[in-house]
Amino acid sequence: MEQEKVLLNVEETAAYLNLGMTKTRELMKENEKIFVVRIGNRNYAHKLLLDKWLLAQVRQ
Repeated sequence: MEQEKVLLNVEETAAYLNLGMTKTRELMKENEKIFVVRIGNRNYAHKLLLDKWLLAQVRQ
């Protein structure tokens, strides 16, 4: 049984959002305090927080 990932790396986030790598990195940098988790020198998007943020963006 495969579990759904909670943290997505930049490549996985880009695929999930259907965006390019540069735009995904920009988006993660702009929203670092909202849905980005930093582990060492790597950034990950917390999927649940990312989904919540996306819903808030759609509602605006």
